[in-house]
Amino acid sequence: MIADFRRRFWVSLVLTAPILLLSPLIQQVLGIEEVLDFPSDMFVLFGLSTFVFFYGGWPFLTGFVREVTTRAVGMMTLIAVAITTAYVYSAAVVFGLPGEVFFWELATLIDVMLVGHWIEMRSVMGASRALEALAELMPSDAHLLADDGSLTDVPLDQLQVGDRVLVKPGEKIPADGTVVDGQTSVNESMLTGESKPVSKESGADMIGGSINGEGSVAVEVRATGADSFLSQVINLVREAQESKSKTQNLANRAAAWLTAVALIGGAITFIVWYWIVGESSAFALSRTVTVMVIACPHALGLAIPLVVAISTSIGASNGLLVRDRDAFEGARDLDAVIFDKTGTLTLGEFGVTDIQVFGDMTEEEVLGLAASVETHSEHPIAAGIVSSAAKRDLEIARTQEFSAIPGKGAQGTVDGRRVAVVSPGYLEAEGLAVPDVAELERLSSQGKTVVFVTVDGKAAGLLALADIIRPESADAIVRLKAMGVEPLMLTGDNEQVAAWVASKVGIERYFAEVLPQDKAAKVKEVQAQGKVIGMTGDGVNDAPALAQADAGIAIGAGTDVAIETADIILVRSNPQDVANIVALSKATYRKMQQNLLWATGYNVLAMPLAAGVLYSWGIVLSPAFGAALMSLSTVIVAANARLLRLPRTA
Repeated sequence: MIADFRRRFWVSLVLTAPILLLSPLIQQVLGIEEVLDFPSDMFVLFGLSTFVFFYGGWPFLTGFVREVTTRAVGMMTLIAVAITTAYVYSAAVVFGLPGEVFFWELATLIDVMLVGHWIEMRSVMGASRALEALAELMPSDAHLLADDGSLTDVPLDQLQVGDRVLVKPGEKIPADGTVVDGQTSVNESMLTGESKPVSKESGADMIGGSINGEGSVAVEVRATGADSFLSQVINLVREAQESKSKTQNLANRAAAWLTAVALIGGAITFIVWYWIVGESSAFALSRTVTVMVIACPHALGLAIPLVVAISTSIGASNGLLVRDRDAFEGARDLDAVIFDKTGTLTLGEFGVTDIQVFGDMTEEEVLGLAASVETHSEHPIAAGIVSSAAKRDLEIARTQEFSAIPGKGAQGTVDGRRVAVVSPGYLEAEGLAVPDVAELERLSSQGKTVVFVTVDGKAAGLLALADIIRPESADAIVRLKAMGVEPLMLTGDNEQVAAWVASKVGIERYFAEVLPQDKAAKVKEVQAQGKVIGMTGDGVNDAPALAQADAGIAIGAGTDVAIETADIILVRSNPQDVANIVALSKATYRKMQQNLLWATGYNVLAMPLAAGVLYSWGIVLSPAFGAALMSLSTVIVAANARLLRLPRTA
């Protein structure tokens, strides 16, 4: 359609030149009446104008028929009525009706309308190119890895779940899968917005379309085609761009009313100038055509859809996937956001939060010794200690004579020293003094699990373990508060754990010891206080609460984006994106307001001028000039929408 409008515009523009030169008014202005005066010149003018009317005006004439047939009268009706009125009247003058022709105005009007539509459609297409960019992320083929180690290049549509593919350095991951061999780093920024390369080793998830880094890896295919993460993202973006929001419906209703006002206003304009004032039919008709042209609600019709398309694309490129436009637009009015604790504000992983040493050792030495022993244990506490040591890049020493102490801990020999990781009860049972009772009581009161590390029978330090708080959580809470949104926390953990997490991230109100089936009731409870609520959870066990909230936000969806209960899906496991959603919603609504104000304000001010209210002051708008103003309004609205950005508030 873009190519069609471009072609019709250029053909019509070329023919407009002789139409202008053959028009009596233009000849008088240029003083060339005698130069171009030849027999049948008016019929040549009529023939050229007829071609421009039918060829250049065809999209508007067919659009008029479509709108009338579907009873959805709109901008095409206005344009068609305007150019048809101008053409029929001028043709009648050519064949004997007294009056003046304004074929030149008809031709220039069609030219301006065509170029306006061409620019509009290019703008809309530009806003939707995110879908094309997403689709282009996938490579054309994959290196299928056979059982004997041989490689065969196959098209993506031939891959099946369970196949193994080799991904070489710098190549795109051909499908969602799991690393089964090798180690590398992957750039997932095109899908998640996260610029930092993500380390991948055996067992790690891979997203199709992301870019492999420096290592070769073998990946077992887990999802292909419509089931892949990228396909689901594309579908979500398409659904969001095609969905009708309340604001968009308001704009469409305003456009319909404007069409009715324009038609009635055009009729009144003709009656006043021709029957009451007594001007010529050509003048009255010119005023009428101008009113209908300048009232075309192109800008109004583009004001909301273009912002919707652009905001959806911005969200998708930043890992913010919108499934429900109304919920997204409503996020600007959120009074409070309720966070589920585990997996949302925290990592959902047991890890070391505090280290206290009781001698000459450093924190790293105490943690390293504990991790060396716990490497041989499968207990959750052991896994948390080992994981925390790995994150600090601590060296794990070889442990000999490892043995578990049932219900109390574990022990072993590390570099010739007898090291034990035990509970406080073990120290008491063995008659060992607890070095810092106050610290033990403080950490225990926060709901943390405390273990002691002993070296050769003496307490060397203590480790406190709990669900690790996400590094971004505190900043996300600060940003929400800055935007006037109250953060709350919901958790099934006990009061002590809830109080500790809330204090660390800056949340004043929280609900502890809430069972999964009672979470929705807590959302209702806060809503009953007259607040607009957003619920943030993992999208699975929080499903009832997500559905109950005014805006359900699933965080940390990763590759599992098909969450039916959430209105908004956050690809990254980052609470900051909750603040980003609120900020983007506010910015999107501001753009909608600006565009609606400009589009409607333009029509309100321009229509009286088009009708000729300032005629006595010498100000008269021609139909072509009215069309130019209308298209300028459209371009301004389109350009303003393109300025939408994701605010990065502190």
